[in-house]
Amino acid sequence: MAKSKRGRSPRSGAGASGRLRTNIPSFSVRPRQLAPDLTRPARMRLAMVDWHHAHGARVSLTARHFGVSRPTVYRWLARFERYRLETLEDRSSAPRRRRRPTWTIDELRAVRIVRETYPRWGKDKLRVVLRRQGIHLSSSMIGRILVRLRHAGELREPARRHRMSIHQRRWARPYAVRKPAGYPIERPGDLVELDTLDIRPLPGKIWKQFTARDVVSRWDVVELGPRATALAAAAVLDRLAERMPFGVRAISIDNGSEFMAEFEAACAERAIRLFVLPPRSPKLHGAVERANRTHAEEFYEVTDAEPDLAAFQIELRAWETVYNTIRPHQALGYLTPAEYLASVGIDV
Repeated sequence: MAKSKRGRSPRSGAGASGRLRTNIPSFSVRPRQLAPDLTRPARMRLAMVDWHHAHGARVSLTARHFGVSRPTVYRWLARFERYRLETLEDRSSAPRRRRRPTWTIDELRAVRIVRETYPRWGKDKLRVVLRRQGIHLSSSMIGRILVRLRHAGELREPARRHRMSIHQRRWARPYAVRKPAGYPIERPGDLVELDTLDIRPLPGKIWKQFTARDVVSRWDVVELGPRATALAAAAVLDRLAERMPFGVRAISIDNGSEFMAEFEAACAERAIRLFVLPPRSPKLHGAVERANRTHAEEFYEVTDAEPDLAAFQIELRAWETVYNTIRPHQALGYLTPAEYLASVGIDV
């Protein structure tokens, strides 16, 4: 057997300094007990901590590897305990010192009695009722008392019984239908949107304006009257035939009662297709809604006409001429509706 220079065997346990390793302490490594009930975020944090220790990596490298910030890695490394893996779970964010209730038992009992008497009333209404009884509590305190009563099971919400129908009656329309999805709108008269506008010249006085706008040429017909009835709406069809320089093939309306009965029958007699909007969808009537705004801003807000219906009707008719023949329209490339119609071969 070969010997070293000092006559010792290489297997004798001599170290680099020549000392013998005679008493090597043996450590019993206690295996980490896995916790199978860890949540998914805790298991991800455990994988991050294990990877950091196994690779001896810097915190910045661990953060980059797992796509988290360095403060996050520092936080979970400091919180981690090898034999208590639940330290990787989220801690409760509840405050350590909770606000103690300041109400009395009598006030709590009063709130419960009033709420049971009026089970659908909120804390603001209950505050008024309690104040009438000489009990002055804020709405927020009443709300906290209600929460306390619910959690303690001392207050139960009323059972939901079979509710009565609250839907309004929808009249069956014999002629009007929803506008088909593929209905073509290419020429003037293909679709005219018709709507009403409330005019209030004086307190307590209300007039009704019918506004009809052709969505292609922006040609408008406006008619002002004392009421918006089905007969008045049917008469507007005659005004359209007189003052629109093209034939009207379809009209779009909302669900107003003025566009039923005689008006619907008049459209059927004239073979004008009638399209009704879905309920509560004024956005589908954008052209005529914008027309109403224009007429309100550029006529009603600046007119000097006396607050008399006949005087307003004369002034409104003059404004209609200005609107269709003088006012440039940005949507038409700053042409007037009359100029646009002339460009497509329609005489005004």
